Amino acid sequence: MDVLKFSLKGRTAFFKKPEINTYVSFTYGNIHKVALLGMFGAIMGYKGYTFMGSKKDIYPEFYDKLNELRCAIIPKNKNGFINKKIQQFNNSVGYASEEQGGNLIVKEQWLENPWWDIFVLLDCDEANKLSEYILTRKCTYIPYLGKNDHPADILDAKLIKGCEATEDFIKLDSLFFKDKVAYGDIDNFEEEYFGVREFKYEEHLPVSLNKDTHMYEQSAFVHSNLPVVKYEGDIYKIGEETIVFF
Repeated sequence: MDVLKFSLKGRTAFFKKPEINTYVSFTYGNIHKVALLGMFGAIMGYKGYTFMGSKKDIYPEFYDKLNELRCAIIPKNKNGFINKKIQQFNNSVGYASEEQGGNLIVKEQWLENPWWDIFVLLDCDEANKLSEYILTRKCTYIPYLGKNDHPADILDAKLIKGCEATEDFIKLDSLFFKDKVAYGDIDNFEEEYFGVREFKYEEHLPVSLNKDTHMYEQSAFVHSNLPVVKYEGDIYKIGEETIVFF
């Protein structure tokens, strides 16, 4: 199976959580599949939520065309953790606020210097079309990381041929489903983990859209360097990295 690989970076990113408090909008700690599909849709010129004018439109166009893509995400920031910082700024367009002066003070939590390696399994026409766009550095709309305040850098894109599932692995480098993994006893991997600091990141991230409400449907994901003895699903080895597509 052929795979598209590229690095995805930015100075900042904001993947808004639907649950917010009165004062601050919070972000997910990593890019998630729906946001990734939205970025792919922008690159390929597909329409988003604001163009859903017909009741026959079950999903926005980008999701309707791309939701079957299988992707893998490797967080590249140290220990899988991306720093976050609260940003405060003014939105002074006339329709932003009904307050006097029409000025809205916005507070958002942004990711700082995020970096991921993205893999797309080229097993359908839309995946191959996306690969052509990215490999030739072509896009219809500017890709961004959650909002147009956060331009995306797509770097080092390449096509990797002949990738096959493997059973030769110790750990998983990409994000993976929490409920599909069985960890090994680290004491049984003394040589491999000598001098290595273990880490484990967990978060519920969106994986799909509900067809009735268009709200996120989420699953628990893990990023860790702990040893894995079993995973319910295919694992692929690309170079020295082991990844899971979802």
